[in-house]
Amino acid sequence: MAVTIDDVRHIATLARLGLTDARAAAIVAELNTILGHMDELAKVDTAGVEEAIGVGAEGLPVRADKGPPFPLARSLDAFAPSVRDGFLLVPRLSTHESPEEA
Repeated sequence: MAVTIDDVRHIATLARLGLTDARAAAIVAELNTILGHMDELAKVDTAGVEEAIGVGAEGLPVRADKGPPFPLARSLDAFAPSVRDGFLLVPRLSTHESPEEA
């Protein structure tokens, strides 16, 4: 089932949104792309696949990390600007700072 320009305009009217013709056309394309992905997912054979039930605040159980780590071709210091205890350090995004921190 595809979304039409009339569908988008109708929903925009119900939501009291003002959309330009260009933006409405872009939304139609985006929604139809999403629906296309859903069609592809619907084709996946899930017979015999156990449902993921009981997923809640505690999350899914995690299996043990087995086996040796994969060696890197170069050390972390060779391509990471900052490393501490084997972790890459990245600068905080300005969008994640509170006004008090800035």
